[in-house]
Amino acid sequence: MNAEQLKTIIQAGLACEHIEVTGDGVHWEAVIVSPGFEGKRKIQRHQLVYATLGDRMKTNEVHALSMQTVTPAEWAQLNA
Repeated sequence: MNAEQLKTIIQAGLACEHIEVTGDGVHWEAVIVSPGFEGKRKIQRHQLVYATLGDRMKTNEVHALSMQTVTPAEWAQLNA
């Protein structure tokens, strides 16, 4: 799996306004901006992303994923 494939999988299951994925093929970092995160706690946001990955997390296709999950409004504040 490469970063572009992981990005595509996440985008297919979650509406994203912005997404960045980096990593070494085993350990990944992602910045995900989605309106679907509105009103959700951090753990709920992460669960939404994990749901898009399905069994890939269980089979170690994606071994580790560190995420920054933010709403579009939070993203705007971070980049102001």
